[in-house]
Amino acid sequence: MSKAKTTIIHQGKIPAGTGSLVAMAVYHKDQLNWLKQAVSSITGQSYSTFIFLIIKDGPVDGNISDFLTHTAAGDERIFLAENSSNIGLAASMNFAIEWGMALNFDFFFRMDADDISLPDRIEKQVTYLSNHQNVGILGTALTEINESGVVVGARIMPASHKQIVKVLPRRCSINHPTVAFRYEIFRKGFRYDAELMNTQDYFLWIQLAEEGFVFRNLSERLLEFRRVNNFYKRRGFSKSVNEFRARLYAMRALKRMTPWNLFYASCVLLMRMMPSKLVKLAYKLDRKMLERGEKS
Repeated sequence: MSKAKTTIIHQGKIPAGTGSLVAMAVYHKDQLNWLKQAVSSITGQSYSTFIFLIIKDGPVDGNISDFLTHTAAGDERIFLAENSSNIGLAASMNFAIEWGMALNFDFFFRMDADDISLPDRIEKQVTYLSNHQNVGILGTALTEINESGVVVGARIMPASHKQIVKVLPRRCSINHPTVAFRYEIFRKGFRYDAELMNTQDYFLWIQLAEEGFVFRNLSERLLEFRRVNNFYKRRGFSKSVNEFRARLYAMRALKRMTPWNLFYASCVLLMRMMPSKLVKLAYKLDRKMLERGEKS
């Protein structure tokens, strides 16, 4: 199979002093109305000195292509790229990272095509990272919304580096769509594992924690995360197994191979195989544990 090629298809303008790169991948299953909200939530940020790289991950609907072309033409901060075939989120983000390497960005922001960033998300994360030079990876809490934009839940992760790393063997303790990276992490060679089609973020957090990078989560909900009806069904066997592998990796890498962590990982794997109603109940219990800070 030939390797997919990624091409920049629209060049915006990079003004002097631009410190942040925001990267988003769009693929054929994304919905136009949600994409419009996602893009608007970035272009309307209170912090404006960023470049917004949007990658079409393989062929997409013509209406989506037309929307992106029209929007890019009206905002010089937007650059468009296109993969010749669908290569997945991790590979698309790695392309964005590599593309930005020569442009001397300070920070790299993740954004998904069905979520909504609050207007001051980037400003608050840039301000925090600028004032806390030791922090390399910064996430935030998020609000969960349904297809209609109605609030259906929240996901508030542990705030401190110590607690984030402590719970990594049990759960992915960073909300991936909310993340801002310090770009020096990528200059040191770290990337997503493009061979994985899911859980890439979980494996990356473990690797970065093992290398000593400092994590932090803001308690403010700075992103609205789209939790659709099939949320509890779509993990599948592959994702469930990869999550289990990630937990074992975290136990070994972070020297937290305890009976409780092993028991938890095994229970989660079994739970993923259960009917969706039970998965939904377990998910709600998990959210309650997070809100209480998971002191155990």
